[in-house]
Order: sequence, then structure tokens, then C-alpha cells
Amino acid sequence: MAGFVLLLSSCDKNVVFEKNISLPENRWDATNIVHLETNIEDTSKAHNLYINIRNAGGYQFRNLFVFFTTTTPKGEIERDTVELILADERGKWLGDGLGDIWDNRILFKQNFRFPQAGIYKFDLQQAMRIPILPQVMDAGVRIERVE
Repeated sequence: MAGFVLLLSSCDKNVVFEKNISLPENRWDATNIVHLETNIEDTSKAHNLYINIRNAGGYQFRNLFVFFTTTTPKGEIERDTVELILADERGKWLGDGLGDIWDNRILFKQNFRFPQAGIYKFDLQQAMRIPILPQVMDAGVRIERVE
């Protein structure tokens, strides 16, 4: 089933970039920064930026704070602190689940226009108050062109 979902998302003509990085031993150490980069060619269209998180049902919090750092082709750096809500107030997971695994695609920036063409670098770092987060399996970024 997971391969089928991946196949469908890769055929989506509006997806400009999507990459997820597996975290060692399904634990996100605060020192383990997820580095991603992509070439953005079209700056005329708006884009939606998403943060992807895969967690197991045993994850102990309903949220996840991350530092999201963007570096432009000119070397300009913007750092945001983002709270990702993974479960509702009663503890029900909000993402798409299969068994005990939950995939979350959370909108980070809507109708965003990249200021220049070139290579953009994205860094994701967990920003919770504990240094190692168990039960977090993958982290990544998805960029879609807005039609």
C-alpha cells in the first residue's frame, strides 16, 4: 500500500520537490539536523511548503516543535520555529495512518513565492525540550506549485 501512495504522489504534476529522510533508530536527536536542497527554477508561481513527519503511535507528545532554516541561492538565511500538531486534544493522531505509523504533511507556508531561482537549502531540527525524541521515524519537506 505504501508503494502505491508513493507512486501517486510522484505523478502529481504540482509537486516541485519532496524528500523525506529516515532518522536513525526511529529517534530524532536534536543534534541530527535534516539537510535537504533543491533547485527552484520558476519564481513566477506561488508555492505551498509542507513539513513531513512520520511518527509511531508511541510518540509521547501531541506536538513537535522544529527549527526550519531556509538558505536562499544568495546565502540569505531565514529561521522559523514551527509547532507541528500531530494529535488532537484527546490524543487522536491527525495524520494518515497505517497500523501504528502516522504520516503528517503539515502546511508551513502558503502561497509563498521564491525570491530568486537557484539552489535552496532547507534544514529541519527538532526543538523539543528533550534532546532525543523516540518514535519519530522520518522528517522532510514537500513543495507544491499552486494552480
